[in-house]
Amino acid sequence: MNARKTASAKPRGPVTRALAAGDLDAVVAIDTALNGRARRAYHERRLAAAKRAPELHAQFAVEEGGRFTGYVLGKVLEGEFGRTAPAIRLEVIAVSPDSQGHGDGLALCEALEAEARRRGIRELRTGASWHDHRMLQFLDHAGWSLGSNHVIDCRVADVRLGSDAEEPVVVEERERPADQNDYGASAANDFEALARDLADVRSLSVQDLDAVVRIDRRLTGHDRSGYMKHKLEEALAETGLRISLVARIEDSVAGYLMASADYGDFGRTEPVAIIDTVGVDPGFAHRGVGHALLSQLFMNLGALRIERVETVLAKENLDLLEFFYSVGFGPSGRLAFVKHIA
Repeated sequence: MNARKTASAKPRGPVTRALAAGDLDAVVAIDTALNGRARRAYHERRLAAAKRAPELHAQFAVEEGGRFTGYVLGKVLEGEFGRTAPAIRLEVIAVSPDSQGHGDGLALCEALEAEARRRGIRELRTGASWHDHRMLQFLDHAGWSLGSNHVIDCRVADVRLGSDAEEPVVVEERERPADQNDYGASAANDFEALARDLADVRSLSVQDLDAVVRIDRRLTGHDRSGYMKHKLEEALAETGLRISLVARIEDSVAGYLMASADYGDFGRTEPVAIIDTVGVDPGFAHRGVGHALLSQLFMNLGALRIERVETVLAKENLDLLEFFYSVGFGPSGRLAFVKHIA
């Protein structure tokens, strides 16, 4: 009799399992209890994305006595922010208020680490606001360390690029784009134009993939075609948020910008645009392509009512850091964290 009771008894303490589509209501309930607002659409998108591409996601639930008490959403980083080695980004970790302090959060972290080992991934990454003292304390307790990358951001309203206050960019004559109305007439040594007028900037499409991969290979020395293909598929799947861009000069792809709209990662309750990758073909360097891409991006974000844009850069990437700072980016209130997996 006692043996039967022991065999049928529910396990004590937190137990993790894969997150399922049927968990959506429980996920939204916990998120609402923690943040004071429902973000059902965000979590629906994350679960749908994991269903479309399970190899790019790691999502787990935790239960106590068979009751759903928390969840974690992880995303595989392939080439974001200039990476060449894979990592898993912890996007969201949440435990119901009445189950906190029971070890559920640590159990979710351990599940994510075990999944990373299974996939041969040796690094977890995440971000947190320096004001979020409880999250910082949790990350410290779970063995995370402060990362070396720089998290930088800016408010769209504070940047002149893409706004009515945008100032013309002076480009040398040898770098100016072709002018179909100039029939050989003499011209000044330089000219002024708005940044977004220096190239034909439009939404990224499937037809641009080969050119984007070629430019990325020239810049990094690595073939990251798989990553680029996945990012393009993500951009096209989010049909209402087409903010990844490509720039053309003289009918050639001169540069690209991969970006996504974040409506809930890392506990955020307001939408933020994340720039994952930006690249300019070396053959079109110093022709304002990067400025053109950002100018159009800021215009699009303003129309979408997204107020802030963020990116993460390696501390060694001084040229790109200088570029972003020159257009109005600065240190973010968010910190980068990393956990190396033995």
